[in-house]
Amino acid sequence: MSRPVAILRPEPGNAATAGRALALGLRVIRLPLFEIRALAWTPADPATHDALVLTSANAVRNAGPRLYDYAHLPVFTVGKATALAAEAAGLKVTAIGSGGLAELSETLGQHRIGRALHLAGRDRMIVDALHLSDVRIVYASEAVAVTCEDITRLVGCVALLHSPRAAMRLALAVDAGGLDRGSIAIAAISEAVADASGSGWETVKAAEQPHDAALLAVATALAD
Repeated sequence: MSRPVAILRPEPGNAATAGRALALGLRVIRLPLFEIRALAWTPADPATHDALVLTSANAVRNAGPRLYDYAHLPVFTVGKATALAAEAAGLKVTAIGSGGLAELSETLGQHRIGRALHLAGRDRMIVDALHLSDVRIVYASEAVAVTCEDITRLVGCVALLHSPRAAMRLALAVDAGGLDRGSIAIAAISEAVADASGSGWETVKAAEQPHDAALLAVATALAD
């Protein structure tokens, strides 16, 4: 029997990844390490921006009704999931990037965007991206308590890591629980996330593309 995969991302992404994993015939352990919470924020004047940048579907879900202040702007997203969330909210997606904010900045330049507004999470990676004129923080990813019993369930699994913060949190929790990192394999959504997990794991492998399908392909290979 294949080993289980542990899904550590917050909801609602946790349930979405779990559903995809189960459809592939994988055994699943669901253990969110974070919880997404909306934050109060002050919207920027829509007239001072010529595009909206979204790098996470969580920004769409948690921005609240003031998101629609920018419904007339072209939307540039990172990832298909973010684009789908934006379109479901009635926004007009112009381009979808797959390589992060730095790559998306090049796309903004190609579209002659010079004053893009980025709605983001509090604990985002800081990227020196051109063509962004403002960033507004609309949500936070808060750590949730996990017990030693919770972490012990991960022994022998393939842990799916969707962010550098999750990688670092897993490493701290495993070490605090006195577990052997070598008993857990790591499937990371990118090389940056793989690097953030540190050393000592059974194996660490990054997905070829930063999306769930590629990550689950890595997890499936490691689980066999």
